[in-house]
Amino acid sequence: MSDLLQDLNKIDPLKRMVEKQTEQPEFSPMDPPDAFSPPSLEGMDADTVHPLLQMLMEEHRVAVKKLDEFDQTIQAIAKNGYDKTTHQGISDFFRYFDENLVKHNQKEELGLFPLLKDRLLASGEHAQSHGDHHETGVDIMEDDHIKALQLAAIVFNFVGISVRLPDPKSGMMILDAGLEQAKALIELLRLHIFREDNVIFPQAQRLLSVEEMDAMLAKLEIKNQAPAQGEHHHHHTH
Repeated sequence: MSDLLQDLNKIDPLKRMVEKQTEQPEFSPMDPPDAFSPPSLEGMDADTVHPLLQMLMEEHRVAVKKLDEFDQTIQAIAKNGYDKTTHQGISDFFRYFDENLVKHNQKEELGLFPLLKDRLLASGEHAQSHGDHHETGVDIMEDDHIKALQLAAIVFNFVGISVRLPDPKSGMMILDAGLEQAKALIELLRLHIFREDNVIFPQAQRLLSVEEMDAMLAKLEIKNQAPAQGEHHHHHTH
């Protein structure tokens, strides 16, 4: 078990910062700029932001609220132990994660990310080069999505195991490990959302055309309106 814990401690979501993404000032993860005065980003005036990006940013605002609630739950468990209220808080967050956040990430991965990655490579705005492989900010965001899924699975399983173990001391150890990973998950997602809003989306606004983003948005809307499984409607493609 201790080997597993040591391995988990090696997962450091802050290790990889976006290097020189744009000429925008660089932000330290430990010292993000004041949330109430975000950096003024070229082409990102509220009224000119494409509706696709507005939708994703709105979903981010909900996510930040859910992360704050989850953070409070984690702190309550650390202080008062695991009870009915904190159990509810944990299960609320994981339901949200499963039903909303994963879908949000898929929306980014299906349309926006592949095209933006091509444009970043074409414009020479990649973060790092490993031989023939160029890494963009998009690669790092996709990596974050995978890390978030892994961390969420660890937290979910650790908390689940800790409450089922007959030995309270072992249960507490597993719960503590789960809470540590929960903090790492919260930190990862907060930083991830900050980077998308302040680096990735402004790049999309600059490098993708209105038509391209319109098409992505239309595709997502069609997907959202798809009938539930079991209904047999025939979709006519236009």
